[in-house]
Amino acid sequence: MKTLELTKTELLPDIDVLEDDLSGFHLIVWNDEVNTFDWVIDTLIKVCHHTHEQAEQCTMLIHYKGKCSVKTGDYDELKIMCDGITDRGIGATVEELVS
Repeated sequence: MKTLELTKTELLPDIDVLEDDLSGFHLIVWNDEVNTFDWVIDTLIKVCHHTHEQAEQCTMLIHYKGKCSVKTGDYDELKIMCDGITDRGIGATVEELVS
């Protein structure tokens, strides 16, 4: 016959759990047939403060998928970056994240 072992259960205080926040906005850069890879990479580095590797990855996604969300954040911050990108002749928009 098997015996049951009883264990002591420790009660922990209630804690808040941090969940992914899908509110806010994202900056989308769109593909075109005009701008070079190097120009888009340079733009993402200068305007969005990406590393070279991040900018290259985003540029590949833009090229093959037609667009890429290159940054998330609040509208005012992203609008400034969007304007900086479009001033360099690259299509970009700020869109609200949808949960």
